[in-house]
Amino acid sequence: MIEIGRICMKIAGRDAGKICIVTDEIDKTYVLIDGQTRRRKCNRAHLEPLNQKVKIEKGASNELVRKELEKLGYALPKPKVKKSKPKTSKKTSE
Repeated sequence: MIEIGRICMKIAGRDAGKICIVTDEIDKTYVLIDGQTRRRKCNRAHLEPLNQKVKIEKGASNELVRKELEKLGYALPKPKVKKSKPKTSKKTSE
């Protein structure tokens, strides 16, 4: 039931209630997910499969997964980008 390309909802953990797509099958217990959640390994028991499925290949990139979810009308959070601070250097006494 949970195969590559299946759209699921997380039902456990800090990402509960968020939509994701299965991008890879690790073994009979775990799959790799991506979408509104972080790209990570997830137990199949923590996913609720939805009726929708998209055509993606095994190990699809984050950009491809985001495009597919946007086509289906799911809102995706913008990635947070941290501004780098200038590197401070110690002044040496002369």
